[in-house]
Amino acid sequence: MYNILDDALENNYAVPQFNMNGWIWLEAILKTAEACRAPVIVGTTDKIVDQIGGFRLLSESFSIMKEEIGLTVPAVLHLDHGQTVERCVEAVDAGYDSVMYDGSKLSIEENVENTKKVVSYAHKHGVTVEAEVGSVGGTEDGIYSDLLYADLNECRTLIEETGVDSLAPALGSVHGKYNGEPNLGFEEMAALRESTPVPFVLHGASGISNEDLGRAISYGHAKINYNTELNIAWSQATRRILEGNADLYAPMEILKPGKEALKETVATVLRRTGAYHQVK
Repeated sequence: MYNILDDALENNYAVPQFNMNGWIWLEAILKTAEACRAPVIVGTTDKIVDQIGGFRLLSESFSIMKEEIGLTVPAVLHLDHGQTVERCVEAVDAGYDSVMYDGSKLSIEENVENTKKVVSYAHKHGVTVEAEVGSVGGTEDGIYSDLLYADLNECRTLIEETGVDSLAPALGSVHGKYNGEPNLGFEEMAALRESTPVPFVLHGASGISNEDLGRAISYGHAKINYNTELNIAWSQATRRILEGNADLYAPMEILKPGKEALKETVATVLRRTGAYHQVK
């Protein structure tokens, strides 16, 4: 994660994180990244890890699939919204490349204390750490949060006291579908960018316009997370094939349109964030 986010920050593009919700997501993300010559981050939310088989299975399968595909572009496996220090440690021990500790619901003092513990353990194993200040609104994998703008002084405090590698400052984005138009805090982004060199992470990017996305990238958002956009594309394609073919039961035929929709959506996002063809 160090290298790909540093390069994105320096060259004014962003590396997308695509959350996987099953094995066809992982295959589609990695194959499309290779075809598009783009670096990519595969995210697994804390809540979904156990539903898919656990940290070890995910980490080893990630490595095996990269090898089977013959992947030549950078690909990172990342724990998204790790809920406890212990869960982040589990991910590190299983071989994850990067973890996010989400202490955003805690006081800034508790958030700093716990993030320090994660950073200390992760850095000993060459694993990068992302943290969050404020609260990205909406629902992700059944976990709901109210929207709460990050306090810029708290952002600076967390960065300076923990040595975290990237920061997700909650500045108006939400998980899931937006009600109305997104209202991102660009003034706050600019002010925070002036005070720290740390790459920023934008959660809840599905539904944000290309113009707003470009502005967020210009203020140092080097990692941008996508989940809802992929899930909508997959579900719509799967629904169409089932509704149009009442007698269809062959799994591969049912899964194929959804896999293609995932690939198309990943490719579209890679172009939007500027990651497309960044790997020569």
